[in-house]
Amino acid sequence: MNPVELKNGIYWVGAVDWAIRDFHGYETPRGTTYNNYLILDNEPTLIDAVHFDFVHTSLENISRLIEPQKIKNIIINHIENDHATGLEQILYYAPQANIYMTEKGKKGLSKFIDLSKYKVHTVKTGDSISIGKRTLIFIETPMMHWPDSMFTYIKEDKVLISQDAFGQHLASVERFDDEFIKNHSMDLLEDAVIDYYANILMLYSNVIKSKIEEIKKSGIEVEMIAPDHGVIWRSHIDKVLKLYSDMVDAKAKLGAVIVYDTMWHSTEQMVYPIAKGIESEGIPVKIIKLRATPKSVAIKEIWKYRGLIVGSPTLNNNIFPSVADFLTYLKGLRPKNRLFSAFGSYGWSGEAVKDMFEYARAMKLELFEPGIRVLYKPSEEELNKCYEFGIAFGKALKDYHAKI
Repeated sequence: MNPVELKNGIYWVGAVDWAIRDFHGYETPRGTTYNNYLILDNEPTLIDAVHFDFVHTSLENISRLIEPQKIKNIIINHIENDHATGLEQILYYAPQANIYMTEKGKKGLSKFIDLSKYKVHTVKTGDSISIGKRTLIFIETPMMHWPDSMFTYIKEDKVLISQDAFGQHLASVERFDDEFIKNHSMDLLEDAVIDYYANILMLYSNVIKSKIEEIKKSGIEVEMIAPDHGVIWRSHIDKVLKLYSDMVDAKAKLGAVIVYDTMWHSTEQMVYPIAKGIESEGIPVKIIKLRATPKSVAIKEIWKYRGLIVGSPTLNNNIFPSVADFLTYLKGLRPKNRLFSAFGSYGWSGEAVKDMFEYARAMKLELFEPGIRVLYKPSEEELNKCYEFGIAFGKALKDYHAKI
């Protein structure tokens, strides 16, 4: 990829990672990008580095515009590996550059780089620097999604460099939202936004909500949002802000997701009558089998719908491993405003259903108890009870959804 101009003198100089499929345990079937930005002004300024594996690509892009040695300022919005591990290689060419980051960013990054060799400046919300014709304003965004995070706002051009917020794990030849939608679809782009938010930012919804409100109250005008992953927003900014507003408020459609795994298909046999019972109440159902589906995909679907039912056999007095792994992952993301229930088969002890409810209690989800479980293989009578359970869950889900 060559550099891409965002506005006069502001360029994307990042890299596209078409091959990545595992992003620290989160499945990325569409790949990703590592976005960083070069501003050509009296003091050429680079905003963010990239993943070390792709720093050569970023340096090549920079070199097509200026000699890297001429970089005067480097802004580090976020110190996570995919944004900052390329910094030291960039500093090899521009060792005299001024580096700007938050105090927590400096503290964290000093564990990886000997920052004493460089000119590091710490900044906080409201601080700014002039680089010539442009003013860069810093906005701290702690826990969106690391303690060090911040935005950089290019005042004169009304461009918000938003680090991980508003991003997507999406490898593409298109750099802008309107280009992507023209060649693909808005639905695909929305799905990528939801997937990213649900698996990475869900936990920080309250922080994100307050920060969006803070930015709105500040009165800054935003004509472009440039995240560190995925496409750059220039044509559908209202759309992505509305998406984020809905997500931070945990809005969801009336629907149910059944997530399960099975040993010898007994738990699996319970899935379909439960689903049919829910559907008989006019509620759409999505069925996801773990070990056949990445858990990140399951999380994305859970984020879309109000109801969640999890199924697991009991193995060695415990939840089946793949289901326990999924629930641990979900618990860390702290979903809100969901109706939860559980089901499963067992041979002699049957703790799985009870233990799954304990996970849901820890997440403070609304519970539809006691769930349903069967011994060994479900009989015809028990399959009918699964259907009735589905009907009852569907009715409860409609009532709960109406209250939220």
